[in-house]
Amino acid sequence: MDQTYMKQKPVFPLLMSMAFPMMLTMLVNSLYNIVDSMFVAKISENAMAALALVYPVQNLIISIAVGFGVGMNAMIALFLGAGKGERADAAATQGMILNGIHGIILTIAGILVIPQFLGMFTADRQVIQMGCSYGGIVFSFSTIIMLSVTFEKLYQAIGKMMLTMIAMLSGCIVNIILDPVMIFGLGSVPAMGIKGAAWATGIGQTVTLLIFAISYIKYPIPVKIRRKHIRLEKNICTSFYAIGIPATLNMALPSLLISVLNGILAAFSQSYVVVLGVYYKLQSFLYLPANGIVQGMRPLISYNYGAREEKRVEKIYFTALGIIALIMGVGTILCAVIPGQLIGLFTENADTVAAGIKALRIISMGFVVSAVSVTTAGALEAFGKGIQSFAISLLRYVVIMIPVAFFLSTWLGAKGVWHGFWISEMVTAVVAFIIYKRVVSSHADRKNQQLS
Repeated sequence: MDQTYMKQKPVFPLLMSMAFPMMLTMLVNSLYNIVDSMFVAKISENAMAALALVYPVQNLIISIAVGFGVGMNAMIALFLGAGKGERADAAATQGMILNGIHGIILTIAGILVIPQFLGMFTADRQVIQMGCSYGGIVFSFSTIIMLSVTFEKLYQAIGKMMLTMIAMLSGCIVNIILDPVMIFGLGSVPAMGIKGAAWATGIGQTVTLLIFAISYIKYPIPVKIRRKHIRLEKNICTSFYAIGIPATLNMALPSLLISVLNGILAAFSQSYVVVLGVYYKLQSFLYLPANGIVQGMRPLISYNYGAREEKRVEKIYFTALGIIALIMGVGTILCAVIPGQLIGLFTENADTVAAGIKALRIISMGFVVSAVSVTTAGALEAFGKGIQSFAISLLRYVVIMIPVAFFLSTWLGAKGVWHGFWISEMVTAVVAFIIYKRVVSSHADRKNQQLS
């Protein structure tokens, strides 16, 4: 299959053809947690609190899978752009092996750590018991998640976004169908409560992996997983982790942030912990489609960067930035106009809804400007600049957000935490754009030196 269309077709339609399936996929994929939350909320507010507290660990596991997959994705696309098909095969093979190993390790670690982790944030025995029940099941599917994400990144690297969409949507649909059946029971299926939500999620993830595996076996693709490349190579593995570790940390930092903010908010009221959990469910409807744009953008930038098409790289970046800003603008309007209805999807507690309305209206002030950080982090990963990408996320989630949230909370209470979000986004956007321009200028200078 000829990949040269990545540097020949007009940028906007090409980007949308790559990104739209991923936008749709990410939107529906967000329903994994959204649907779980909506049904679990009908069990009790304690069940919803348990889900919110488990989420950071659950997100960390997915972050490791996706972050490492980003490293593999970038290496495959760079090799293809440079015309090195054999090296792309080696990258795909060794990426699959390493992510399988990651899955086994994370299954064991997740199950062992969750009781102690939950005990750090609540003394409520029922919340801890529910969290352990849910977490023990979802963490047992960690290897399946790792292998599924590896296939996803492989297909994205070669531009097969439609298959990625079909596989992930199928898993989501299975999860949505099974949630009410397994949580509340139907026919011969017993009511399993919060455990049912976990099993529905795991089964959906398994369906996604099966579709990827069957498609790989039945339909040839230009990048192969080959036995001769099973032996791990130092240079490929080093490149994976040089991009993958920062990318993983980029995605894991929100989990760290949520855990720290849970600690701050719990001192005021448990309802604020629920509000934060609900916010992160809702914001996934914005940031996941935005990340769909980034995932469509990333292989295009990597391929054109490898092919030394600098002007085209710039055009792809700014086109993606504009689309993501538009998505964030829609989110800002929704949070300003119907915040009560959004929060009401997850709780009927009047006090929680009232607190959530104030939170959404304040936090959403930073949505549009966050497009700069989101787009730039993805572009830097595509360049292979994992450290710089991580620096942006570290600034966004830790260096600015945590101190500001803590300081303002001592002055404004929980409201101070919500103000920390938009302040962090404003500062990080400025720094992110400066980093991007410096990386692009540095690459252009090296190219000019080579030509002179």
